[in-house]
Amino acid sequence: MKIAPVIRALNNAQYPFDVRLLHTGQHYDAAMKQSFFDQLNIPEPDFDLGVGSGSHAVQTAEIMKRFEPVMDDLSPDTILVVGDVNSTIACALVAVKKGVPVIHVEAGLRSGDRSMPEEINRVLTDQISDLLLTTEKSAEENLQLEGIDREKVHFVGNVMIDTLHHNLSRAVSSVDTINSCLDVEQATPTPVGYGLLTLHRAANVDDPVVLERLLRTLVALAEDLPLLFPVHPRTRQCIDNVGLSELLLGSKLLLIPPQAYLNMLGLMKDARLVLTDSGGIQEETTALGVPCITLRENTERPITVQEGSNTIVGSNPEKIRSCFDEIMKSGGKAGRTPEYWDGRAAERIAEIIGNWLYKT
Repeated sequence: MKIAPVIRALNNAQYPFDVRLLHTGQHYDAAMKQSFFDQLNIPEPDFDLGVGSGSHAVQTAEIMKRFEPVMDDLSPDTILVVGDVNSTIACALVAVKKGVPVIHVEAGLRSGDRSMPEEINRVLTDQISDLLLTTEKSAEENLQLEGIDREKVHFVGNVMIDTLHHNLSRAVSSVDTINSCLDVEQATPTPVGYGLLTLHRAANVDDPVVLERLLRTLVALAEDLPLLFPVHPRTRQCIDNVGLSELLLGSKLLLIPPQAYLNMLGLMKDARLVLTDSGGIQEETTALGVPCITLRENTERPITVQEGSNTIVGSNPEKIRSCFDEIMKSGGKAGRTPEYWDGRAAERIAEIIGNWLYKT
């Protein structure tokens, strides 16, 4: 979702970029990978490392091992990494140790929570990057506080929102997705509509006590508003491992398979509200003006709270219920679209990279 508009902009830029796409395989579900590449019109990767699952250490190390020979063969002028996953820091480390400049898209985001693996990835990647491209003004402030040279930092906007704008007219109807995932009785439309839930953060799903508390709260909320729950494979495994599957049987918390991008976009667009622990969905709901309840204690995307439709509640049942009831009563806050979330971030990125690489 982040790389699609960047590749499109680089390939259409005025500069003679020779772009190669590498997929590490960190997100390793083959069907999901193919659906995302197809729906977003991303070309087949020039390189697919096929890394797959593993602990943070194993996965990061395996990416580095497999990426190094590619770097040696290509000798690129620069590499571009996005986001905050293990692939981001692993590829950046290999590049910088070989003297190849690193471009980080979505730089400077901070939750302030070093217990999150993603936070470690963000901080370290930014420290070794040569060009840091930010989505919101607070990110630039974070980087300055960490001693990053201001000349390296450029505020470009949000490429996730580029993808949303580019594909909104192609979003799969929520009715079609729901009918394809649920039986006729479950899929019958109701006057109250539905809510959308995603849950995958380690802090929420790895601890059985927290997971059970959240699921019991969500089952109760679903009595007032049916909740569609595209279940991440790791989350489903956690639910099964601690014997919580029976808790969901017969409830209106409706488990459906993981969804491709255009299907999720349709579900988000038409939802009455969204509950999530995903960073990207906090941004997408803000762009869509859909009320979002974030099941985390913090966010690295504060603009979604300050200007957007997002509210942070953590995993406390009373806070979740209170926010949910307020949205059901008032419709929740729609917020406004943040600066530079205009669908042209990737164009600005291509221009900045071109000026940087080809400067005389």
